[in-house]
Amino acid sequence: MSAALPLPPDRTPKPPGGGGSKAPQTPLERLRTIRETISREAAALMRTAETIGPSAVEAAELTAACSGNVVVTGVGKAGLVGKKLVATLASTGTPAHFLHPTEAVHGDFGRVKPDDLVWAFSNSGRSEEVTQIASQLRRQGAGLISFTADADNPLAAASTCSVVYGRHAEACPHGLAPTSSTAVMMAVGDAVALLASQLREFTARDFAKFHPGGALGRKLANVGQLMRPLACCRVAKQSITIRQCMVSCSISGRRSGAVMLTNDDGQLTGIFTDSDLARLLESRCEEALDGPIEAKMTLDPHCVAAKTLLSDAIGLLSELRISELPVVDSDRRPVGMLDITDLIALGEITPESDTLSLPSTIPFRG
Repeated sequence: MSAALPLPPDRTPKPPGGGGSKAPQTPLERLRTIRETISREAAALMRTAETIGPSAVEAAELTAACSGNVVVTGVGKAGLVGKKLVATLASTGTPAHFLHPTEAVHGDFGRVKPDDLVWAFSNSGRSEEVTQIASQLRRQGAGLISFTADADNPLAAASTCSVVYGRHAEACPHGLAPTSSTAVMMAVGDAVALLASQLREFTARDFAKFHPGGALGRKLANVGQLMRPLACCRVAKQSITIRQCMVSCSISGRRSGAVMLTNDDGQLTGIFTDSDLARLLESRCEEALDGPIEAKMTLDPHCVAAKTLLSDAIGLLSELRISELPVVDSDRRPVGMLDITDLIALGEITPESDTLSLPSTIPFRG
């Protein structure tokens, strides 16, 4: 264990009197306890990854084929895991909701339709609240998938498909609190849900529909939602001079560091950046300022469509190490500009990124 790791201060309450009280743990011992608990849960996950059987694949296939909802049930800690897996299913293309087993026998059975598939969680497979409704759930829906530690239990026996993930010693020091077992249960449920999502051919674009908010929503947004609209961009004909372009292309508001240049049909043919202008002045080529800008522009620049995922566009900016990315329509006419300064403001790219380390006039192709 590295001696350089920071250790928490010792805030152990001192027991009154001498007595036979156990000596308090040192900060290092406490940190070791944390790490050992995590390691035990990780070991259980690795064993499960090596031993999980074909029934998990069958469960994913049944889930992908389900035309209704996946109804998830469980009680206690297994029920809490089930609620989390409802969120995983729903966000990856499988409509899902949670059914509390106690509420089921008091009217909520009506929430299970003939085309619904049931996922039932119980480590022992003997939780009375779940086993007493298992047979009816199977009859009322399109099938019942159980997730249990072994196959020799009433819940597995009542199931259409039984996913067995093995018995694991709990990470709890007393071997009692559900820790390793719930970690494994959740991981197996996630794995089945994600395979079902793949079988449904659920894409990143589909995922974006269900995550419109926050940083993740922005990354899954399309370029059109975050680009600078054409009214806020500098656009000019490729035939004008550099001096004319610099004078006529001034705009109010936040200024982009590039001018998009077009032909007579309005199609994007090149890009000219502030860095290009600076290099001309540094090399004392003032005479070029009165020549056509098309002679100094970067020809046929890389560009993207407005429907391109923002994450893909950020990857392109990073790969090409450029600062501006024109956005065009199907006829290659400019509709906007993705500017790296806007992405920095949103926290999608950091100023320290390699994206900013080279000028934006590196030749690139659309």
